Amino acid sequence: MIKLEIPQILLVDDHPSVRSGIKRAIESAGMACCGEAASRSEAFAQIAHKSPDGVILDLNLPDGSGFDIVQWIRKHSKEMAIVVLTMSDDEAHLIAAMRAGASAFVKKSAPLEDVVSSLRSALSQPKNFSAAGLGSALKKTEAADVLTPRELTVLHALSLPGTNSQLAKSLYISEATFKTHLAAIYRKLKVGNRLGAVMKAQSLNQI
Repeated sequence: MIKLEIPQILLVDDHPSVRSGIKRAIESAGMACCGEAASRSEAFAQIAHKSPDGVILDLNLPDGSGFDIVQWIRKHSKEMAIVVLTMSDDEAHLIAAMRAGASAFVKKSAPLEDVVSSLRSALSQPKNFSAAGLGSALKKTEAADVLTPRELTVLHALSLPGTNSQLAKSLYISEATFKTHLAAIYRKLKVGNRLGAVMKAQSLNQI
């Protein structure tokens, strides 16, 4: 009798209680947690070292955006399952996750059974994307149709206090790179300044 391999899953979230709950759920479902990470940098190291079959990750991490992890994984692997698990209700984030290469987008308010179900689907068809409310989101994403995941991250940062230099530092990118993204955002949203970008984003429910 051939013994089927148990899917190895990496958990990326800065809240130990969240990781603990997901770990119990996936182990009860016959999968294994091969590692945990509480930051973007830890996630990169764990993925490179352990090559998991799937990753469940939060978008908001202490040292950067989970979108960076999604894009990095997809650059190196087309077969790894990627489930984005987030508190965000932002439909732009849902669309950005899909375009970055995620396999599924699940809200943290969803039952753990939904997380497990999405993970199973992602493991069998990692190139497909599933998310509750995807159809609705696709109809309401005027800004997401043109902004990249990184530009959406910068756009969200614009709504926070701080200079360009400070915001760039919080995103772990150079001020020059931040300004390049800023120029692209202004052009795509057809605005001329930071306030205009924030107001346009708010009117489109992007931040």
